[in-house]
This record gives sequence, structure tokens and C-alpha cells, in this order.
Amino acid sequence: MVDDKGKNMKCLTFFLMLPETVKNRSKKSSKKGNSSSSSSNSKLPPVCYEIITLKTKKKKKMAADIFPRKKPANTNTTAVQQYHQQNLNNNNTIPAPNWQGLYPTIRERNAVMFNNDLMADVHFVVGPPGGTQRLPGHKYVLAVGSSVFHAMFYGELAEDKDEIRIPDVEPAAFLAMLKYIYCDEIDLAADTVLATLYAAKKYIVPHLARACVNFLETSLSAKNACVLLSQSCLFEEPDLTQRCWEVIDAQAELALKSEGFCDIDFQTLESILQRETLNAKEIVVFEAALNWAEVECQRQDLPVSIENKRKVLGKALYLIRIPTMALDDFANGAAQSGVLTLNETNDIFLWYTAAKKPELEFVSNARKGLVPQRCHRFQSCAYRSNQWRYRGRCDSIQFAVDKRVFIAGFGLYGSSCGSAEYSAKIELKRQGVILGQNLSKYFSDGSSNTFPVWFEYPVQIEPDTFYTASVILDGNELSYFGQEGMTEVQCGKVTVQFQCSSDSTNGTGVQGGQIPELIFYA
Repeated sequence: MVDDKGKNMKCLTFFLMLPETVKNRSKKSSKKGNSSSSSSNSKLPPVCYEIITLKTKKKKKMAADIFPRKKPANTNTTAVQQYHQQNLNNNNTIPAPNWQGLYPTIRERNAVMFNNDLMADVHFVVGPPGGTQRLPGHKYVLAVGSSVFHAMFYGELAEDKDEIRIPDVEPAAFLAMLKYIYCDEIDLAADTVLATLYAAKKYIVPHLARACVNFLETSLSAKNACVLLSQSCLFEEPDLTQRCWEVIDAQAELALKSEGFCDIDFQTLESILQRETLNAKEIVVFEAALNWAEVECQRQDLPVSIENKRKVLGKALYLIRIPTMALDDFANGAAQSGVLTLNETNDIFLWYTAAKKPELEFVSNARKGLVPQRCHRFQSCAYRSNQWRYRGRCDSIQFAVDKRVFIAGFGLYGSSCGSAEYSAKIELKRQGVILGQNLSKYFSDGSSNTFPVWFEYPVQIEPDTFYTASVILDGNELSYFGQEGMTEVQCGKVTVQFQCSSDSTNGTGVQGGQIPELIFYA
């Protein structure tokens, strides 16, 4: 729900309908004033309900609407817009005679009935107590769009009710579902898409549910991946769950530092902390867990103290692989946090230094993380006595992939005149917008090998879109350079295409030059 000024979105609470296979997870059901009382009489599978609380804020849309709105035919534009605005506002004035003649198709005429009391034969009181909205409906239209509504209104045990209460669905989400049923339009927003997905699943509107999942996948980023992981498991969306894990693994440090990480439930916290492929330093994992514990104390109305942080973390604390931290990280971070007992701190110090290591409750094996892949675009390399020179100029190349990947860095050539140190400014851009950049140094041993230069965080790359990789080098001007460049390279399951970039001012192109490798996770 959004307040009158359109600022922060209030806490969204609804009841999630779970399949019969997991009904033992919760025995609490709400029959009083709920539409399920009528639908249950139509031989629908038994259901149970679990309360979910989503804390979201009204933010900029995570992605554009995936289906553009369809404009009505150019018959009487002014009148059509008038009726369209009328039904959106639920302003049920009596329409002019022959309003049907304004619309050439049955879809458009049917859309006039959306959120309109005209000929309505049922009303829904939607939303939790204190935030309800009364919405009109037309049984025939609803029954055509949903098997649940069909059973509710025309099933063998259907009840003839004029008003149905639905406390477990947000009004905005219910309206979004009705708009799809009445108008064949999918109108999704970042703030309500999860609630709309719930409504679509509850009333078995599969195409709308699929559109919600597509929207979430398109909108997925390190900032919201942890929250969406929690919700995708509850909604039983394995494809979305897998996409969330891909983002969390590759951009783990960004995901763990996000505000959304603190909003996940305990079960999701455990699954993330025990993740073997998590691509993050263990001190970052430890700090993220403490941040989550602080917010969890507030959720449980507990004083935020060291003791309570440890209490809410419970056994999840031992999933953090503290013995695998760098000694400096442990000594300056975890050891002084107060969360560990004196015995635990002492034993971990002994684990670092003693030949006979004590037994620990913490996992002591380092995470495997992700193995980076390297896409090499040249078939050979060479050097000459007067090439390759830099002088502050930019070497650049464009590339596109056929699958979503995460660019972690570039492999660069080094000096052809013995060992040397280089300063490299690397950039990754899409349509002129910088997505990632870093300034770092690397040491070249004088060989023709490539040397990795990393971004601070991996950058998500979408398929079938060209990106620009650039580097400005400062160091020994005589270096190796690539030859016999390829326009297309198959690297594992990913196909990478290359083309020349107008940003390149130092001679690098598809056939030869610098930036021989893209380093990525897939």
C-alpha cells in the first residue's frame, strides 16, 4: 500500500496458500470472512495458510513493464479515454446510450466492465482489516478467466453470495489480476509484483503468474536477490530460485551487503550461510550475519545486544567459516565482535597457529566459490621493437554473449622487454553508461602470458546486447599484442561475439590489439 503522497510503502502482509504436500507446515487457517469458504465447497484441494510479511519500500521500478499497454482502436478516442478513466477510478456513472458502439472488439467492450459496478453481480472486500477496498466483479467474466472463480460461482457446491471477503490479498494486486482477466493486459510494478504473483497462484491464473516471474527475473539484481530467493521458495518457482542463486553466488558480497539480506527469514539465512559456491570473503559473510541478527532482534522486540544477536543466530553462527578467514580479518573483526565466547576465540587462534589443532564447531573448510572462465579472443600474440605503445590512449572492444554471465575482469598482456609493473584503469559500459570500473596494478614477468585485472564486484551481463570493454594502461610501452582475432568464440556453454569499438583510440580491434581475455562467471 502506498500512502496519499506516494512515499513509503507500508508493510505488506498476506496469507500464502500452500499446496497440500506441505500443509503440515502450518495448521492455522482463516475461514471467517474469507473467500475460501465458498471456494472450498467446490471440491478444491484442501489448503492451509501461512502468514508472510514483506517489508518493501516504494522505489524506482526495477524493470520496465514487460508487456506494453494496448491502445484502443481509433474510433472515438475522447470517449474511449473517458470510459477507460471511469472504470479505473470506479466512478460508476451511467454510461451514455450505445456505449458499446465505441469499441470494435469484444475485448475492449469487456474491458469497460473492469472495476465497474455496471452489471456487477458480486463484490469483493479485499485487503487486511483497516486497509480494505470494495471491488465490483462479474461472475461470468471471472469464471472464464479462472478455474477457482468458476468453481466458486458455478461449481456443484457454489454459494450464491453477493459479497466475498478476501483478507489475504492486497487490493492493488487483486486489481492487477482483474485487469488481466478483463482486459488481457498485464500491468506490473516492482512494489506489487510479489503480491500479484500470490494472487495469480491462488486463483490459478498461470499466464499472469508466469509474467510475474518473468518480471522478477528481469528485475533481479544483487540488491533484491536474497529477498526474492526467500519468496521464490515459498511460491515454489524453481526457475526463479535458480536465477537468484546465480546472482547471489556471483555477486555474493553485494548481495550480503544489501538491505534486502536483513529481511530474509531464518531458513533462507541458513541456506545462504552454508552455500559452498558463495563467492565472498568470510569476513563479509560474518558481518552480514551480524547485520541480519540486529534486524532480527528488532523484529522479535528484543534489545539489540551481543547476547541477543547470538541468540537469534542460533546454530547458524557455526555455518560461518570463521577459521578460514585471513588472520587479520579474524583478529580485527570476529575476535573483537563479542559474539564469540572466550573459549571459541582462543580455540580459533590456536587453529591458526598451533601444530595440534583443536576441534571446532565451526566449518573449517574454505568455500569453493566459483571458478572463473576465460574467453581468449586471439589465436596468437607477438611483439615488435616499436610496438605496442600506450601513452594514455584507450584500448577498447565490444562484445556480446548469448547467455547471462558476470564479468569479473579482463586478462591483459604485459611487457615484452622483461618484467614490469603496469597501472590499469578498466571499464565496462553499456550504451555509454559505466557499469563497472577499477584502477589497479599488476606485475608482468616479461612472458607472453595474460595477467588478470579484476573489477571490485562482478558485473551482470545480459544476453544479446553489446557491451564495451576498455582499458587505459600506464607502464612499459613495449608489450605483447594479440593477432588473428576471432569475431566469435565458444567458451564452454557461452558464445561470445566481438566487434570493433569507436572508443578505441590506440589501435585495438577485432583482428588485433589488447584486451585478449574476458574473465567471467557463468
